Amino acid sequence: MDYILAFVIGGIICVLSQILMDTTKLMPGRVMVILVCTGVILGAVGIYEPFMKFAGAGAFVPLTGFGYNLWKGIKDAVNEDGFLGLFRGGFKMAAVGTSAALIFSYFASLIFSPKMPKN
Repeated sequence: MDYILAFVIGGIICVLSQILMDTTKLMPGRVMVILVCTGVILGAVGIYEPFMKFAGAGAFVPLTGFGYNLWKGIKDAVNEDGFLGLFRGGFKMAAVGTSAALIFSYFASLIFSPKMPKN
């Protein structure tokens, strides 16, 4: 049941994002920024953490989860280091996910040997 719930919640977030792109003139990059900022704001208000506990990966995987993760890292770093935590916290929380994405994509490129399309 956890997988179904994650699929449905993540799908709803993606559908809302697609509706936003289809009904407005916003470019995908701006919609991505809106999603990240929404995660930060909902995390700061205290709504996103209970939502993540309910929805699991359906709330953690989309960009709103990334925004929440950045906010949480900054909040924890500010509590530890004061003002300097504003600059350090987001990098600390996002470093593992970003590093993993880079490492796994590098290994995938070695295995599958991608080629650039010719124009």
